[in-house]
Amino acid sequence: MTSQMLKKPYTKRLKKQITINIDSSTIDYFKAKAEDAGIPYQTLINLYLSDCVANKRELHISWK
Repeated sequence: MTSQMLKKPYTKRLKKQITINIDSSTIDYFKAKAEDAGIPYQTLINLYLSDCVANKRELHISWK
């Protein structure tokens, strides 16, 4: 197999490094899911957010 065939499909897009504050329970959730999936948790978070963009999900927030 060539090195091109061995690349992971989620590494094809260019990424930009940012700093974001996420609560510990959310990070723990994604770390556990990522471990089950066998991918880095940052990649899983990116895939989830990318899915939101692709499906044009709308966030409904109600502040009380």
